[in-house]
Amino acid sequence: MTTEPKSFRILLVPEHVEDSGGASMEDSAVRSAVVEATGETGASGYPRYAGNGMVADIDPSTRTVEAVLVDGSELDYGLTARVTAS
Repeated sequence: MTTEPKSFRILLVPEHVEDSGGASMEDSAVRSAVVEATGETGASGYPRYAGNGMVADIDPSTRTVEAVLVDGSELDYGLTARVTAS
């Protein structure tokens, strides 16, 4: 039996950050949030996580963000959502 993680940290990182010059992903993020499992499944079919103004459907096995809302809106162009362990 596999269990889904209870929480993740989502980092919003500018797409143009290709080489951070040794900086960590956390240092390159313009915003981050710890999101907790809601127990619901999102429209994408993946578990839904929410917290700190973000709601995301995340594939827990690959840590891929399948859908994300930031403060109720779609992600701004030029930003990507990255997932790390919380």
